[in-house]
Amino acid sequence: MARRKEEQSGSGSPAWMATFSDLMNLLLCFFVLLFAMSSIDEDKFEELVASLSASFGVLDGGSTSVIEGSVIAAGVNELNDLSDYYQSIGLNDTGTDVAQDPDIYEYDGSQLLEVLKDKGAEESEKMAEDIKSEATEMQIADNIDVDFTSQYVTITLNGALLFDSAKAYIRSESLPLVDRVGSILKNYSSSMIEITGYTDSVPLLDDPKYDDNWDLSSARAKTVLMYLVENKGMDLTKMKSSGRGENDPIASNETAEGRAQNRRVEIKIYNEYSME
Repeated sequence: MARRKEEQSGSGSPAWMATFSDLMNLLLCFFVLLFAMSSIDEDKFEELVASLSASFGVLDGGSTSVIEGSVIAAGVNELNDLSDYYQSIGLNDTGTDVAQDPDIYEYDGSQLLEVLKDKGAEESEKMAEDIKSEATEMQIADNIDVDFTSQYVTITLNGALLFDSAKAYIRSESLPLVDRVGSILKNYSSSMIEITGYTDSVPLLDDPKYDDNWDLSSARAKTVLMYLVENKGMDLTKMKSSGRGENDPIASNETAEGRAQNRRVEIKIYNEYSME
Protein backbone atom coordinates (compact mmCIF):
# COMPACT_ATOMS: atom_id res chain seq x y z
CA MET A 1 0.00 0.00 0.00
CA ALA A 2 1.32 3.41 -0.95
CA ARG A 3 2.13 5.71 1.93
CA ARG A 4 0.52 9.15 1.97
CA LYS A 5 3.06 11.84 1.37
CA GLU A 6 3.13 14.42 4.16
CA GLU A 7 2.46 17.99 3.08
CA GLN A 8 5.37 20.25 3.69
CA SER A 9 4.60 23.50 5.46
CA GLY A 10 5.45 26.63 3.53
CA SER A 11 8.53 28.55 4.45
CA GLY A 12 8.61 32.20 5.47
CA SER A 13 6.84 34.34 8.06
CA PRO A 14 3.38 33.47 9.49
CA ALA A 15 0.37 34.87 7.63
CA TRP A 16 -0.56 37.22 10.46
CA MET A 17 2.70 39.09 10.00
CA ALA A 18 1.48 40.53 6.69
CA THR A 19 -1.63 41.97 8.32
CA PHE A 20 0.42 43.31 11.21
CA SER A 21 2.88 44.98 8.82
CA ASP A 22 0.02 46.63 6.93
CA LEU A 23 -1.41 47.99 10.18
CA MET A 24 1.96 49.37 11.21
CA ASN A 25 2.40 51.05 7.82
CA LEU A 26 -1.05 52.63 8.09
CA LEU A 27 -0.30 53.83 11.61
CA LEU A 28 3.00 55.33 10.46
CA CYS A 29 1.25 57.12 7.58
CA PHE A 30 -1.34 58.46 10.02
CA PHE A 31 1.27 60.01 12.29
CA VAL A 32 3.25 61.36 9.33
CA LEU A 33 0.05 63.02 8.11
CA LEU A 34 -0.58 64.54 11.56
CA PHE A 35 2.99 65.80 11.67
CA ALA A 36 2.69 67.33 8.18
CA MET A 37 -0.51 69.14 9.14
CA SER A 38 0.94 70.65 12.31
CA SER A 39 3.08 73.75 12.64
CA ILE A 40 6.27 73.15 14.60
CA ASP A 41 8.41 75.67 16.37
CA GLU A 42 11.86 74.15 15.84
CA ASP A 43 13.42 75.56 18.99
CA LYS A 44 10.50 74.42 21.14
CA PHE A 45 10.49 71.00 19.41
CA GLU A 46 14.19 70.45 20.08
CA GLU A 47 13.68 71.52 23.69
CA LEU A 48 10.78 69.07 23.99
CA VAL A 49 12.82 66.19 22.50
CA ALA A 50 15.72 66.91 24.84
CA SER A 51 13.40 67.05 27.83
CA LEU A 52 11.66 63.79 26.96
CA SER A 53 14.95 62.05 26.19
CA ALA A 54 16.33 63.00 29.58
CA SER A 55 13.09 62.13 31.37
CA PHE A 56 12.67 58.70 29.76
CA GLY A 57 16.33 57.85 30.30
CA VAL A 58 17.34 57.64 26.62
CA LEU A 59 21.10 57.35 26.42
CA ASP A 60 23.59 57.95 23.60
CA GLY A 61 23.86 55.04 21.19
CA GLY A 62 20.19 54.13 21.36
CA SER A 63 20.29 52.32 24.70
CA THR A 64 17.81 52.96 27.48
CA SER A 65 18.10 53.15 31.23
CA VAL A 66 15.69 50.92 33.18
CA ILE A 67 15.86 50.93 36.95
CA GLU A 68 14.26 47.98 38.79
CA GLY A 69 11.90 47.40 35.85
CA SER A 70 9.39 50.03 37.00
CA VAL A 71 8.40 50.99 33.45
CA ILE A 72 4.71 51.64 34.12
CA ALA A 73 5.27 53.85 37.14
CA ALA A 74 7.92 55.79 35.27
CA GLY A 75 5.58 56.23 32.32
CA VAL A 76 2.91 57.78 34.52
CA ASN A 77 5.45 60.19 35.97
CA GLU A 78 6.61 61.18 32.50
CA LEU A 79 3.05 62.00 31.45
CA ASN A 80 2.82 64.37 34.41
CA ASP A 81 6.18 65.87 33.48
CA LEU A 82 5.00 66.36 29.90
CA SER A 83 1.89 68.21 31.12
CA ASP A 84 4.10 70.50 33.21
CA TYR A 85 6.35 71.04 30.25
CA TYR A 86 3.46 72.05 28.01
CA GLN A 87 2.44 74.64 30.57
CA SER A 88 6.01 75.93 30.87
CA ILE A 89 6.16 76.76 27.15
CA GLY A 90 2.75 78.40 27.02
CA LEU A 91 0.59 75.45 25.92
CA ASN A 92 -2.30 73.71 27.60
CA ASP A 93 -2.56 69.91 27.79
CA THR A 94 -3.99 69.71 24.25
CA GLY A 95 -1.04 71.64 22.82
CA THR A 96 -3.03 74.75 21.90
CA ASP A 97 -2.03 78.33 22.65
CA VAL A 98 -2.80 79.82 26.05
CA ALA A 99 -5.55 82.43 25.53
CA GLN A 100 -5.05 81.91 21.75
CA ASP A 101 -2.25 84.47 21.80
CA PRO A 102 0.68 83.65 19.46
CA ASP A 103 2.96 86.06 21.35
CA ILE A 104 2.96 83.62 24.29
CA TYR A 105 5.46 81.43 22.39
CA GLU A 106 8.10 84.11 22.79
CA TYR A 107 8.44 83.48 26.53
CA ASP A 108 9.81 80.66 28.64
CA GLY A 109 8.14 79.18 31.71
CA SER A 110 9.70 81.63 34.16
CA GLN A 111 8.26 84.58 32.23
CA LEU A 112 4.88 83.16 31.26
CA LEU A 113 2.98 83.97 34.47
CA GLU A 114 4.18 87.57 34.42
CA VAL A 115 3.20 87.88 30.77
CA LEU A 116 -0.28 86.54 31.47
CA LYS A 117 -0.60 88.86 34.46
CA ASP A 118 0.30 91.89 32.35
CA LYS A 119 -2.02 90.90 29.53
CA GLY A 120 -4.79 90.22 32.04
CA ALA A 121 -4.34 93.67 33.57
CA GLU A 122 -4.55 95.26 30.12
CA GLU A 123 -7.70 93.31 29.30
CA SER A 124 -9.31 94.15 32.67
CA GLU A 125 -8.48 97.85 32.28
CA LYS A 126 -10.18 97.94 28.88
CA MET A 127 -13.22 96.10 30.26
CA ALA A 128 -13.44 98.53 33.19
CA GLU A 129 -13.31 101.55 30.88
CA ASP A 130 -16.07 100.10 28.69
CA ILE A 131 -18.23 99.35 31.75
CA LYS A 132 -17.78 102.86 33.14
CA SER A 133 -18.71 104.33 29.77
CA GLU A 134 -21.88 102.23 29.56
CA ALA A 135 -22.78 103.05 33.17
CA THR A 136 -22.50 106.76 32.38
CA GLU A 137 -24.77 106.37 29.35
CA MET A 138 -27.29 104.46 31.48
CA GLN A 139 -27.06 107.12 34.22
CA ILE A 140 -26.05 104.64 36.93
CA ALA A 141 -22.38 105.64 37.26
CA ASP A 142 -23.06 107.30 40.63
CA ASN A 143 -24.62 104.11 42.03
CA ILE A 144 -21.79 101.69 41.26
CA ASP A 145 -18.03 101.47 41.74
CA VAL A 146 -15.84 99.82 39.09
CA ASP A 147 -12.36 98.49 39.82
CA PHE A 148 -10.11 95.84 38.27
CA THR A 149 -7.20 93.46 38.83
CA SER A 150 -5.22 91.30 36.43
CA GLN A 151 -7.86 88.59 36.90
CA TYR A 152 -11.21 90.39 36.84
CA VAL A 153 -13.27 93.58 36.88
CA THR A 154 -15.36 94.28 39.99
CA ILE A 155 -18.70 96.12 39.93
CA THR A 156 -19.72 97.08 43.48
CA LEU A 157 -23.35 97.84 44.35
CA ASN A 158 -24.33 99.52 47.60
CA GLY A 159 -26.21 96.93 49.64
CA ALA A 160 -28.16 99.64 51.47
CA LEU A 161 -29.68 100.64 48.11
CA LEU A 162 -30.59 97.09 47.17
CA PHE A 163 -31.91 95.60 50.40
CA ASP A 164 -33.83 96.56 53.50
CA SER A 165 -32.22 95.80 56.85
CA ALA A 166 -31.86 92.05 57.47
CA LYS A 167 -33.70 91.27 54.20
CA ALA A 168 -32.52 89.46 51.07
CA TYR A 169 -35.14 90.50 48.51
CA ILE A 170 -34.27 93.39 46.19
CA ARG A 171 -36.18 96.61 46.92
CA SER A 172 -38.59 97.49 44.11
CA GLU A 173 -37.07 100.94 43.62
CA SER A 174 -33.64 99.32 43.09
CA LEU A 175 -34.75 96.86 40.40
CA PRO A 176 -34.02 99.32 37.53
CA LEU A 177 -30.42 99.63 38.80
CA VAL A 178 -29.92 95.85 38.87
CA ASP A 179 -31.62 95.58 35.48
CA ARG A 180 -29.20 98.05 33.88
CA VAL A 181 -26.21 96.36 35.48
CA GLY A 182 -27.53 93.12 33.98
CA SER A 183 -27.59 94.75 30.54
CA ILE A 184 -23.89 95.56 30.97
CA LEU A 185 -23.13 92.00 32.09
CA LYS A 186 -24.79 90.61 28.96
CA ASN A 187 -21.78 91.91 27.02
CA TYR A 188 -19.62 89.45 28.99
CA SER A 189 -21.94 86.43 28.96
CA SER A 190 -19.10 84.13 27.87
CA SER A 191 -16.99 85.10 30.91
CA MET A 192 -17.25 83.57 34.37
CA ILE A 193 -19.20 85.93 36.65
CA GLU A 194 -19.05 85.68 40.45
CA ILE A 195 -21.45 87.51 42.78
CA THR A 196 -20.46 87.95 46.43
CA GLY A 197 -22.52 89.44 49.25
CA TYR A 198 -21.15 91.32 52.28
CA THR A 199 -22.62 92.80 55.47
CA ASP A 200 -21.44 95.10 58.23
CA SER A 201 -20.32 93.77 61.61
CA VAL A 202 -23.64 94.32 63.41
CA PRO A 203 -24.92 90.86 64.38
CA LEU A 204 -28.43 89.68 63.53
CA LEU A 205 -30.64 89.53 66.61
CA ASP A 206 -33.06 86.61 66.82
CA ASP A 207 -33.72 86.60 63.09
CA PRO A 208 -36.08 83.71 62.25
CA LYS A 209 -34.84 83.33 58.66
CA TYR A 210 -31.08 83.84 58.75
CA ASP A 211 -28.70 82.38 61.29
CA ASP A 212 -26.02 85.04 60.96
CA ASN A 213 -24.53 87.68 58.66
CA TRP A 214 -22.81 85.00 56.62
CA ASP A 215 -26.15 83.38 55.87
CA LEU A 216 -27.74 86.74 55.04
CA SER A 217 -24.94 87.79 52.68
CA SER A 218 -25.14 84.46 50.84
CA ALA A 219 -28.90 84.86 50.38
CA ARG A 220 -28.47 88.38 49.01
CA ALA A 221 -25.83 87.28 46.48
CA LYS A 222 -28.05 84.43 45.33
CA THR A 223 -31.02 86.79 44.98
CA VAL A 224 -29.06 89.05 42.62
CA LEU A 225 -27.78 86.06 40.64
CA MET A 226 -31.24 84.56 40.16
CA TYR A 227 -32.69 87.94 39.14
CA LEU A 228 -30.06 88.23 36.41
CA VAL A 229 -30.68 84.67 35.22
CA GLU A 230 -34.47 84.93 35.21
CA ASN A 231 -34.85 88.51 33.94
CA LYS A 232 -31.74 89.17 31.85
CA GLY A 233 -31.18 85.71 30.38
CA MET A 234 -27.74 85.20 31.94
CA ASP A 235 -26.25 81.71 31.67
CA LEU A 236 -26.46 80.03 35.07
CA THR A 237 -23.58 77.68 34.20
CA LYS A 238 -21.27 80.70 33.84
CA MET A 239 -22.25 82.25 37.18
CA LYS A 240 -21.73 81.55 40.87
CA SER A 241 -22.60 83.26 44.13
CA SER A 242 -21.27 83.27 47.67
CA GLY A 243 -21.45 85.22 50.92
CA ARG A 244 -18.65 86.61 53.07
CA GLY A 245 -20.69 88.10 55.91
CA GLU A 246 -18.83 90.83 57.78
CA ASN A 247 -15.45 89.61 56.48
CA ASP A 248 -13.29 91.70 54.12
CA PRO A 249 -14.63 95.15 55.10
CA ILE A 250 -13.70 98.06 52.84
CA ALA A 251 -14.34 100.69 55.52
CA SER A 252 -14.43 100.98 59.31
CA ASN A 253 -17.42 99.43 61.05
CA GLU A 254 -17.06 102.05 63.80
CA THR A 255 -19.12 104.62 61.90
CA ALA A 256 -22.53 104.51 60.23
CA GLU A 257 -20.99 105.64 56.95
CA GLY A 258 -18.38 102.87 57.07
CA ARG A 259 -20.97 100.21 57.88
CA ALA A 260 -23.06 101.39 54.92
CA GLN A 261 -20.05 100.92 52.62
CA ASN A 262 -19.46 97.42 53.95
CA ARG A 263 -23.05 96.39 53.18
CA ARG A 264 -22.49 95.68 49.52
CA VAL A 265 -22.71 93.23 46.63
CA GLU A 266 -19.68 92.70 44.39
CA ILE A 267 -19.93 91.33 40.85
CA LYS A 268 -16.65 90.03 39.44
CA ILE A 269 -16.25 89.53 35.68
CA TYR A 270 -13.22 87.34 34.95
CA ASN A 271 -11.16 88.15 31.86
CA GLU A 272 -9.90 85.63 29.29
CA TYR A 273 -6.45 85.45 30.90
CA SER A 274 -7.73 84.56 34.36
CA MET A 275 -7.46 81.09 35.89
CA GLU A 276 -11.23 80.82 36.32
